[in-house]
Amino acid sequence: MQVTVAELPYGQETVKIAIPQNNLIGVFSPKDVAAVADIRQEIIRALNKPIGTKKLQELVKGAKKVVIVADDNTRLTPTQEIIPVLLDEMNAAGIADEQITIIIALGTHRFMTEEEIIAKFGEAVVKRVTIKNHDFKNPEALIDLGQTPNGTSVWVNREAYEADFKIGIGSIVPHHIPGFAGGAKIVQPGISGEHTTAETHLLSVRAPRSYLGMEDNPVRRELNMIAGKIGLHTIFNTVLNRHGQVVGAFFGDVEEAFSQGVGLSREVYAVEIPEAADIVIAGSHPCDIEFWQAHKTLYPSDLAVKAGGTIILATPCYEGVAVTHGDMLDITGCTAACLKQMVAEKQVADEVAAALAIAWAQVKEREAVFIVSDGIVSADAKRLGFTPFATVQNALAAALDKHGKDARVTVLTHAPDMLPIIK
Repeated sequence: MQVTVAELPYGQETVKIAIPQNNLIGVFSPKDVAAVADIRQEIIRALNKPIGTKKLQELVKGAKKVVIVADDNTRLTPTQEIIPVLLDEMNAAGIADEQITIIIALGTHRFMTEEEIIAKFGEAVVKRVTIKNHDFKNPEALIDLGQTPNGTSVWVNREAYEADFKIGIGSIVPHHIPGFAGGAKIVQPGISGEHTTAETHLLSVRAPRSYLGMEDNPVRRELNMIAGKIGLHTIFNTVLNRHGQVVGAFFGDVEEAFSQGVGLSREVYAVEIPEAADIVIAGSHPCDIEFWQAHKTLYPSDLAVKAGGTIILATPCYEGVAVTHGDMLDITGCTAACLKQMVAEKQVADEVAAALAIAWAQVKEREAVFIVSDGIVSADAKRLGFTPFATVQNALAAALDKHGKDARVTVLTHAPDMLPIIK
């Protein structure tokens, strides 16, 4: 029997899987789009060609307090390259470093450590400006801005709201909640209170399937309204290749610059697959820290697998299931319908966790999920509703036994950042 050996990135390591050639549909990755020759020059180019707005120096001139909202270490955005250029531009407009604060858009993630902040933003930036973790649980750090027209309550970071000028920095990749990460997502959930995040996340699971790859959807429209309420002036977004290298940068209006970036993001991450598979083997890289990030592997896999099929998820999850949502294992065994009822009856304290538990349940109710993880013990994997295996090879053998000798297999090497399109 002839086999193809597929390789999956697994944290800092690589996992190899031998797959019978007769079963293999293909091994798919984001496209190897060439990186820009010079990151700094690409940043400067984007700043000099703003999309739907004025140049940064004109926009920031006269501001007394500036807030840069930047994504955290769960994202690959090269903030250490972008922010020094932004600071220099602001200095040239008469804004001193002392007037500028960076707020890390943690959403509901744990605080970044001092070492992580230096690694993410660079020592030079740490010395120049104040950098703060967003505290989503601290009412005193938030401000109530009322509701959107759709009724979502808007609690956001007070310091960011009160700044005269605010800019968001992130990257545009396919995302199961707002269609694509980037743009207004830096505000919600980035610097919002947990109640606001719960409402938009619960909005996303009203649909039976994720919004992955849909640029326009109810959640994205809500995020744009929330960013408008806080007065986010502009964004600087990058699109990266699967190696984390910049292939393009977009600066300008929150919605217009984001929309242009989505076009390039599709070119990188959308992958045509000839047919739906019985079995999808999916690696979680680059979302390897905890399952709160690695769960993004499920939704591209869900698009690539047949109903009733099996997803094999390979993820290190160094920090376990979810550092800031540890109680969610108590509810992840419930059905989607049961969870929605529990939320409606206010039986769940952590509604952000409940929204993700619903999303996971909707996948599990269509397909079986096998998991291989050094960081999630077997008991916790079972509480998640997954079947644990020691190796991906063992999981594949079990899936082939389940689906038969003619089962079709697809491999997604960097699943969280992929948008599978069945021809």
